Amino acid sequence: MVTVIDGDGLLLGRMASMVARRAMSGEEIAIVNAERAVISGSRARVLANYGRKRSRGSREGGPFFPRRPDHIVKRTIRGMLPYKRTVGSDAFKRVRVYVGVPVEFAGSEREVLEEAHMNRLNTPKFVTVGAVSTFLGAKY
Repeated sequence: MVTVIDGDGLLLGRMASMVARRAMSGEEIAIVNAERAVISGSRARVLANYGRKRSRGSREGGPFFPRRPDHIVKRTIRGMLPYKRTVGSDAFKRVRVYVGVPVEFAGSEREVLEEAHMNRLNTPKFVTVGAVSTFLGAKY
């Protein structure tokens, strides 16, 4: 059984840490609406940080940073897992991230993580993952 989490309005880091913890315990998780997840901070600072991550390294040798919103969310979750060890790589394989809602999850019940919701944010400054992705040059 797959747990479907709606990423709409969830803080990216909090959502990622909760998903990583649940994946490590053996739960299969699918995140839908990944482009609507939120990164807190001023727009200029967030875009500058992600632009720096994207331009780091070389074209041939990496490190490579994704452009697409679903890949950005999955990369954030990977950073919270011990992905170079067997338990972490197995947990990482149990996580699926989607832009929008795919047909297979259209009628299913979606879970909203209240601890990671944007309403807990104390500042009105935020950027969606979709906006960051568009800034980095994604065409999704």
